[in-house]
Amino acid sequence: MKLLLAAIVLFLIVETNAQWYKFPGEVIQGSRDMWRAFTDMKKANWKNSDKYFHARGNYDAAQRGPGGRWAAEVISNGRAAYNWIKGRDREDIGKDLEANQWGRNGGNPNRYRPRRLPSKY
Repeated sequence: MKLLLAAIVLFLIVETNAQWYKFPGEVIQGSRDMWRAFTDMKKANWKNSDKYFHARGNYDAAQRGPGGRWAAEVISNGRAAYNWIKGRDREDIGKDLEANQWGRNGGNPNRYRPRRLPSKY
């Protein structure tokens, strides 16, 4: 009986700290953040702005928690792999990955913000 009680208490402590049940929701929200950054980039159609939107999407998603951070990493790395396979500019892919990681690690996306980009972005 004591062993069962100890197991239940341990389970409740681990569950409370891990909050694993939030992960799927964070993934969905983080994916939406990435999509919003992508659509904003397309709408803005602003020269030299893609690094800013990469950093912003990753930053916003990572702020959701571990699930959002995971979603941002999977989406960003998948996009980079796709571009690599398609033979796109390797240097540009590297700069995209740098901006992605900067945003995911909590860096201010405005580091990559181009001059005179409208404030709604």
